[in-house]
Amino acid sequence: MKFVAFERNLQGTGASRRLRNTGKAPGIVFGGNADPVAIELDHNALWHALKKEAFHASILEMELGGKVEKVLLRDVQYHPFKPIALHVDFQRVDEKTRLRKKVPLHFEGAENSPAVKDDKCLINHVMTDIEIECLATQLPEHISVDLSAVNKGDTIHTGDLKLADGIKIVTHGRSNLTVATVVEPAEEVVAAPAAAATEEEAK
Repeated sequence: MKFVAFERNLQGTGASRRLRNTGKAPGIVFGGNADPVAIELDHNALWHALKKEAFHASILEMELGGKVEKVLLRDVQYHPFKPIALHVDFQRVDEKTRLRKKVPLHFEGAENSPAVKDDKCLINHVMTDIEIECLATQLPEHISVDLSAVNKGDTIHTGDLKLADGIKIVTHGRSNLTVATVVEPAEEVVAAPAAAATEEEAK
């Protein structure tokens, strides 16, 4: 994805507030071999981009001052209740940049699995994203979780995920975390009619 940013000369709380009043969003780009640069972006364009999964978990092309740089969205500060992005942080990346980043999990094929198709089970998504470590150029937009072969009673762990070479899951000291579980359908309990009590009350 590509977006356009402009260098921001005025900084500070007051300047940022005035900037937002004109439909702009303040931000910063840092990293690489260059100094941090304060930037501003069109807020409407930014807001629409933030709704796209790829904007959060892929390498972006930022045009700044006629030059295109590869960056990664690092942080967004949102207004507590208004649909406003208060500030955005981007990190410059290249083919040598190694990073850690959370990427979304895409669960696929559950409707064709024996657990769902035959046993009418449900899939409980324990995790919706996962932190990985890799080179910036290897960063995937998402990681697929194949559920097409799961059976009743199965549990899917991080060790079951198929990752491209060079991509490592960050577990923070834990191992084989649970990604999803197969949940059996709840049995319907039908209450027995209290016929005797009804007849007694009718007397």
